Amino acid sequence: MSTTNYPLLERVNDPADLRRLPRAELKALATELRAFVLESVSKTGGHLSSNLGTVELTVALHAVFDTPRDRLVWDVGHQTYPHKILTGRRDRMPSLRQLGGLSGFPQRAESEYDTFGTAHSSTSISAALGMALAAKQRGDERRCVAIIGDGAMTAGMAFEALNNAGVADANLLVILNDNDMSISPPVGALNRYLAQLMSGQFYAKARDVGKSVLKNAPPLLELAKRLEQQAKGMVVPATLFEKFGFNYIGPIDGHDLDSLIPTLENIRGLKGPQFLHVVTKKGQGYKLAEADPVAYHGPGKFDPRVGLVKPATPPKQTFTQVFGQWLCDMAEKDERLVGITPAMREGSGMVEFHQRFPERYYDVGIAEQHAVTFAAGMACEGVKPVVAIYSTFLQRAYDQLIHDVALQSLPVVFALDRAGLVGADGATHAGAYDIAFVRCIPNMSMACPADERECRQLLTTAYEQDHPVAVRYPRGAGVG
Repeated sequence: MSTTNYPLLERVNDPADLRRLPRAELKALATELRAFVLESVSKTGGHLSSNLGTVELTVALHAVFDTPRDRLVWDVGHQTYPHKILTGRRDRMPSLRQLGGLSGFPQRAESEYDTFGTAHSSTSISAALGMALAAKQRGDERRCVAIIGDGAMTAGMAFEALNNAGVADANLLVILNDNDMSISPPVGALNRYLAQLMSGQFYAKARDVGKSVLKNAPPLLELAKRLEQQAKGMVVPATLFEKFGFNYIGPIDGHDLDSLIPTLENIRGLKGPQFLHVVTKKGQGYKLAEADPVAYHGPGKFDPRVGLVKPATPPKQTFTQVFGQWLCDMAEKDERLVGITPAMREGSGMVEFHQRFPERYYDVGIAEQHAVTFAAGMACEGVKPVVAIYSTFLQRAYDQLIHDVALQSLPVVFALDRAGLVGADGATHAGAYDIAFVRCIPNMSMACPADERECRQLLTTAYEQDHPVAVRYPRGAGVG
């Protein structure tokens, strides 16, 4: 497949090969890996920006941890192309997201390095904690690592897992891959040194000795804790993760192997729950993706030298676009209408609505359960909520759909995008269950439009009802 030579990458057929490379060659390996990701995705389509942003982090994790014995759990999973390439699947990248080919997400049946199947967000900490406690119960000295993005951290499930992990006494490392902020001046040489210092054995032992000496003098122990917190606060961002019982380290530059590897090596030797905050940039190393990471989030085939080009012939209108237009038209007619989405603005066709009616647009983050009950609360006060959500993601809020909306017969419209089969995204994203699980709910009805005119008509009819209605439609289907 490749039209470029990758001398180092071609020597890495599994992470053991990577760990045999001299440390000085890992930066060059990361450069080749990034170029290979860009070349391969440009030929197959797929997630790009997020994968370009995790290259160095992936190299560092496989260099430091004894994978697959040590467990890596990638949240969401669409940033795992570098991981797949380094774990023996480089030659299969031309089959990415195709029938019988490589999955676009981690898949246990595909590789022993894919320790947990992920595609819906915010599950990694729960899974990694389960693995860590199972290892502890069996007396296995393995490390378990959850890599979670800043968007996925907004979900309640992530905080439920953090809350549990902080008191579970598990050897768990949670890595927050923060790609929504730039590398600020404090995240430099000084902070790199301090992150390594705080993750090192000397700091950990000194802290433990201090606690044992002062445990019989509670006032002094409390004073020592406050001094430690204040000292950390001078050099790292204030964080709530310490309150969950984690030892917080960072933030550090997620593209700097000279910072990542020593810090991870130090953390590997620590006991108990650890939290490492790394800062990365979506699209790193490819200027077009850096400038517009949303456009390059999941592009189709393209020429990397040219970038994305609009098609000469406009594609057929999709149901998603029809919904977006209807939403704006109805909002003009009825000031009670509000649009709600769990972090799916672009995918659900709500960009124009957000621009035209910003005070009536609510993005609640990746929090499907909250989105549904939030809509129910608004409906109680006479507002007319329209919840735009992927069919497969509504599964995560099934209890709220029944208990908070349907049993109270509240007039909430659910616009279910990506209904039915979705092709490249695979089984985890296929909206194959909504007809079965919605139509059995009391006080709730469902509509399935066949074309543009019927889609608008059914959305309007649903909006006028005094009970909840779901309108489901497929992804990317041209409507006539």
